[in-house]
Amino acid sequence: MVLLAFVDLDPELAALGSLGGFFVLRTGVPRRGPLPDLAHAYAAAPSDGPDDAYRDPVTFRVRKVARSLHAPEVRVAASIAHQGLAARLWSVALGCAALYGRVPDLDPGRLSWDPDGSAPEDLWLDEVRALPVDALDAVVREAHLVPLTAALASRNGVSAGLLWGNAGSALAGAVRMIGHWARAEGRADVAERAHGLAAGLFTHPDLSGTLDPVTGRRRSCCLYYRLPGGGVCGDCCFDRPPGRD
Repeated sequence: MVLLAFVDLDPELAALGSLGGFFVLRTGVPRRGPLPDLAHAYAAAPSDGPDDAYRDPVTFRVRKVARSLHAPEVRVAASIAHQGLAARLWSVALGCAALYGRVPDLDPGRLSWDPDGSAPEDLWLDEVRALPVDALDAVVREAHLVPLTAALASRNGVSAGLLWGNAGSALAGAVRMIGHWARAEGRADVAERAHGLAAGLFTHPDLSGTLDPVTGRRRSCCLYYRLPGGGVCGDCCFDRPPGRD
């Protein structure tokens, strides 16, 4: 079964929801009304004025995360905002590729985002169009993560290496979630396909050094430990939060 048949039967991509909330992709017109698309979000000039979800969606999201989590530094909020969006994009694309052998066209100009939404990130695709599975890297890393990483790194004092570490961690997390579903559903083929596709994605220089190939642990830290009450993540490069006994 391929995505084209799946789209004919399920144009809202509702079946992706069985993999978990990070895999859900809404389609059509956003219920909240017009939302900024991600092409605009990546290219928008940084705003130093009042929060504006439409004029500068990326800055709006970082500030929202900072307020919600009481982040002590803007770079912490930027990192966590980045990881949330990277996880959504990888999950949607890899989930479709693993299940149906096709990926949806997630062109940033056609993918709307609600920067004022809750987690997981609220995304809307105007129309489902199938692409071959070998477009997976271009659909996510090239089209989204390259401009998103550049925007956040230049504005928020967070290193590009840390952000690519987030992207690698998010990709590995999507593989694990697909694997959990596949084991429960007796679909070893889906898990194997997800692992194989991710292995190919990790060969790109942006991602190749982000995780330890033996342990799967990150070689950078997302800075979550710097939040009030924050600790280390399961794949963190640290065994315990730095500076704590």
